Amino acid sequence: MSKIRVLVVDDSLFMRRMITDILAEDPEIEVVGSARNGQEGLEMARQLQPDVITLDVEMPMMDGITMLERLMKEQPTAVVMVSSLTKEGAEVTLRSLELGAVDFVTKPSGSISLDLYKVSSQILEKVKAAARVPRFRLRALTQPFASRPVPTTPAPVPPAPPKAPSQFQNVLVVVGCSTGGPRALTTLMSQLPPDFHAPMLIVQHMPEGFTRSLAERLDRQSPMSVREANAGDRLQPGVAYLAPGGRHLKLAQDRTLQLSQDPPVHGVRPSVDVTLLSVAQHFTGKVVIAILTGMGSDGAMGARTLHAKGARVLAEDESTCVVFGMPRAVIQAGCADRVVPLDQMAQALYEEVQALCKTQAA
Repeated sequence: MSKIRVLVVDDSLFMRRMITDILAEDPEIEVVGSARNGQEGLEMARQLQPDVITLDVEMPMMDGITMLERLMKEQPTAVVMVSSLTKEGAEVTLRSLELGAVDFVTKPSGSISLDLYKVSSQILEKVKAAARVPRFRLRALTQPFASRPVPTTPAPVPPAPPKAPSQFQNVLVVVGCSTGGPRALTTLMSQLPPDFHAPMLIVQHMPEGFTRSLAERLDRQSPMSVREANAGDRLQPGVAYLAPGGRHLKLAQDRTLQLSQDPPVHGVRPSVDVTLLSVAQHFTGKVVIAILTGMGSDGAMGARTLHAKGARVLAEDESTCVVFGMPRAVIQAGCADRVVPLDQMAQALYEEVQALCKTQAA
């Protein structure tokens, strides 16, 4: 079996050596080269044809975003960004995911040598996952995703929807995703119709510091109001609550949201399963679940539990997944009612919610 060929691009010699040492410890990976800026990175990428590139954001001569844009146009390659844990770093990281990067790792802000080794398993895991992304998916990631134009002037107040939001009080939508999720969420949320009033919980595997920026970006693109969840928030029709990075999101019996720093589940916090199991315990209405692209099996246990209680479960089709891990686990668990390509997921969710509302009205 051939090794995963990785190119390391970072302006810091120390960081290049550290990342190279971490990757070289894995027998499945071969570091084929390193570059100190985007210009060198592009030249080496053309010459070496690596399977995966780890790419720093801030570099002289040519930064990571510029290199990524040119790389994805010339020769789509799996890229894992190395990002700083700052507000500006979060915005740039999300931009890189929009441009086609597969995933990202946060660059430590303290003792680099110690902190980088703390996330060494994460670096290895994400590089290996990136290497498994099919070539046709990499090319698809270079295409602009469907989204609503961001208005430059305030939109007029829309007329009242034909159905009162109160009809949606007893329907809850839960969306879970991981690798490839920010891009998938943008497509999904931007395609929801204006009269989609069911409250929604979103769990995206993402570290602390990035989810607020993601919620703001989704809010600008979606007809729903999207916000980072706060402890004590109460479910409201037409509002989507995004689990904060580093916190599990739980639903309480009184329909308020709780945040916890309980240990990670499946190695992640927030965990989709934690949210779904709290919904299974406390929500007495109807539930629709959508499991989108992502590594691992988070969400399968919770989906299976809720499916047994009557929830409808949708899984993203492999053809549109960046990583077909979480949806596959749900399908293999036997609880996926529908397997839907991403570009049809918004309509599928709308149909499921409408059907449940009609059932309750009857």
